[in-house]
Amino acid sequence: MLEREPDIRVVAKVADGAAAVARLRLAPGGIDVVVLDIEMPVMDGLAALPLLLRVDPGLRVIMASTLTTRGADIALQALRLGAADYVPKPATSAIVDDSFRRELLAKVRGLARLRRRPEGQAKVPPDRRPATFRPAARMLAIGSSTGGPQALFTLVQGLGRLVPVPVVLTQHMPATFTPILAEHLTRIGGMPCVEAVDGLVLRPGQIALAPGNRHLLVEAAGTAFRARLSDGPAENYCRPSVDPMLRSATAACGGRVLMVMLTGMGHDGRDATAELVAAGGAAIAQDEASSVVWGMPGAVAQAGLCEHVLPLTGIAPRVLDILKAIRT
Repeated sequence: MLEREPDIRVVAKVADGAAAVARLRLAPGGIDVVVLDIEMPVMDGLAALPLLLRVDPGLRVIMASTLTTRGADIALQALRLGAADYVPKPATSAIVDDSFRRELLAKVRGLARLRRRPEGQAKVPPDRRPATFRPAARMLAIGSSTGGPQALFTLVQGLGRLVPVPVVLTQHMPATFTPILAEHLTRIGGMPCVEAVDGLVLRPGQIALAPGNRHLLVEAAGTAFRARLSDGPAENYCRPSVDPMLRSATAACGGRVLMVMLTGMGHDGRDATAELVAAGGAAIAQDEASSVVWGMPGAVAQAGLCEHVLPLTGIAPRVLDILKAIRT
């Protein structure tokens, strides 16, 4: 798949982690991206990862993980140890699956671009809308896809435990991965994160994550909110999708929603963001320079819907600044 692309050059193929480390030592700084399997002889991927990053701290490593609970846990452990992203490997019979190919190519290209252009080097587009949003949000909604888990670790760590409203999150991810992502987000020491179940009460200072293959919806319950799960059709080729989460949150909160759009491929969430902004909510998008793929945040920004377009590390401080007036 990689070798068929004219803009990608595969410079080495090795069969185990030790050989990968030895090959990288021959050209530190000369390789942009490594796709690293987890299960290998001699030295597995988790053992090889820190050694690769020791040889070349700027290397971008994509973990190739099986679609199992154990594979998901190891892949997300690797992200916390410095891997840049992961790709869930399809079954052998589906290795030419087009969605896998598109995801792999998008991540290789995006991470190579980040390797060659460090965060903050690119020109940041100006905010398109005047900063008129008032700190009256009743909910924080987050959407993310390609490159999202690593971005979420940064955002959630930056937010800490200071968020005074419920948080809902849709990350495009297989069903075996979402409960593990919730555990890892909780472990990093910020807000607790739970995989949403139908009827879950959405509490301030807690993240409710859409489970894989189900849409997360928000329902008003008196002065509080509940999660509802839907098996409705995919939107923007995604389930879970950001659009139904945002539409329902906008309706349940009377438009008083602050939305953050992180790195991701496609334009999921753009249309519902327009509805949210028209109802009085506000949107913040991750900038192109810090995004693995500037699809979802770019679609929101280029539609002129954002209060701010910010580097990843600047999003949490801005969210906390907006919400500080309603802390309890």
